[in-house]
Amino acid sequence: MLPARLKLCAGIVAASLLVWSAAPVARASERRQTPTVRLVQRASASIVNIHGQKTLAPGDENYRQGESQNVNGMGTGVIIDERGYILTNHHVVQGVKRIEVTFPDGQEFVATRVAHDPKTDLAIIKINAGKKLPVINIGTSSDLMIGEDVVAVGNAYGYEHTVTRGVISALHRSVQVSETQSYEELIQTDASINPGNSGGPLMNIDGEMIGINVAVRANAQGIGFAIPVDMAVAIAADLMCAERERSERTWHGIVTQPISEAAGYCVVGKVHDESPAALCGLQPGDVIAKIGEAPVARSLDLERALLGHQPGEEIELLVNRDNKPVKVALVLASAPKKTSDSERVWETLGLRLEPVAASQLRGHQKQYRGGLRVTSVRRGSPAASDGIRSGDVLLGIHIWETISLENVIYILNSDEFTGQNVRFLILRDEATYYGHLTTKVRR
Repeated sequence: MLPARLKLCAGIVAASLLVWSAAPVARASERRQTPTVRLVQRASASIVNIHGQKTLAPGDENYRQGESQNVNGMGTGVIIDERGYILTNHHVVQGVKRIEVTFPDGQEFVATRVAHDPKTDLAIIKINAGKKLPVINIGTSSDLMIGEDVVAVGNAYGYEHTVTRGVISALHRSVQVSETQSYEELIQTDASINPGNSGGPLMNIDGEMIGINVAVRANAQGIGFAIPVDMAVAIAADLMCAERERSERTWHGIVTQPISEAAGYCVVGKVHDESPAALCGLQPGDVIAKIGEAPVARSLDLERALLGHQPGEEIELLVNRDNKPVKVALVLASAPKKTSDSERVWETLGLRLEPVAASQLRGHQKQYRGGLRVTSVRRGSPAASDGIRSGDVLLGIHIWETISLENVIYILNSDEFTGQNVRFLILRDEATYYGHLTTKVRR
C-alpha cells in the first residue's frame, strides 16, 4: 500500500495526464515558421547522410604508421537526380568499402560509386530506392553577397541532419587543407561546418543550394568553406557525361558554355565534328530549352535527360536560336573508344607514373606538394631521349606542378604547351634536376 500522500500525488499526476491527452496538440505559430524553418522542411528530404568504414592509405593526412588504418567515415550528400544519383565530396567516399546512405526518415540504402574527380574533391554515388526521389533545389553562386544569411545541413560529428546558420564571410578563397588537396574560389562562411558536414549543401535563405560544404580550417573557430554551386554542378555534369559514355556507351557531341550555368541557361558552346549534335544541326549559341518533355536550365539537366537512352534512339530537342524556337531530332550514337589518361601519357611522353605524397619526398616536403614517380620509361620515347629514368619523381612541366596524372593531362591539353623545348623538373636521389622535352603533343 502506498502512503496516503503518495497516493494523492499519483492521483494528481494521473489527472494531469488525462487533461494533457485531452487537450488539442498546439501548432507552431506563423511567427515561428521562419524562412530558415521552411527551407529546412523543404530541403531535408533531398539531403542524405553517408557513412561507412574506410581504409587510410600512406599519404593520407590521417595515416599513422603502425596504427590501425580502418576508421569510421562520415559525410553528407545531396540528391541531384530522382533516380538516386547523389553528389558528395570525393574524400567522403574514398576508400569506403560499403557506402551506406541514410535518409531523414531512417531509410537506409547501400550506394555504388558512379564517378569522381579527386582534383575538385567531388564524386557521384547512386542508390536504388525503387521510387522517384526529391531533388535538391539548385541555385547559383554568381550573385552571392558577403553578409547574406546561409544555412548548412549535414552529418556533423555523426549527429545526423544537423542544421547550422550563419552568413557568407568572404568569397573566392584559396585553401590548402592537406599536402595533396587544395581548393580554389571557395565560399567562406561562419555557419558551423564540422567533420561530417562535407558533401552537404550550403543554402541561401530562399532554400536554394549555393555551395557544397567541403572543409573546416584546422585551429580556426567558426570558419568553414564550400565549393560554389555553379562550379560543383558543372563538374557533376562532366562526371555524369563520362559515366553515361562509359556505362551506356552513348555520345551526343555537345559542349556547353560554362558561363551559362550562372544565368540559368544551357548554351551550346561547341559541337564536335561528325557527332550526333552536328548531324542534327545544333549550332554554337543555341540555347537548349527542352529535351523531350524535360526542361533544361544547365548542363547537368542535359546529362540527366539523356541518361537511360540507347545508341540509335532519336530524342527531340527544343532550342532557342536567334530568339526563335527550333526543334531538332538528336540521334544518339555509340561513344567512340577513348584512350585512358595513363595510355595517353605513355603514348605521348613514354612514361608510366604513380602519385607520390609530399611526405615521401625526403627533405623536400615544404618545397614541393608532391609529384609523380616514374615507374617505367618507353624505349625511344621523348622521355627516354631527354634523360628521364625509372625512379625519378616528376615535379613539374613548364609552369605547372605535376601532383596527379590529371595535372599531366591538363598540361597536354593546354594551348600554351606546344611540346617543343618545354622545361621539366625531376627529383633524383634527393637532388633536383631539370631538362627539356622535345615532343610534338597530339591533342
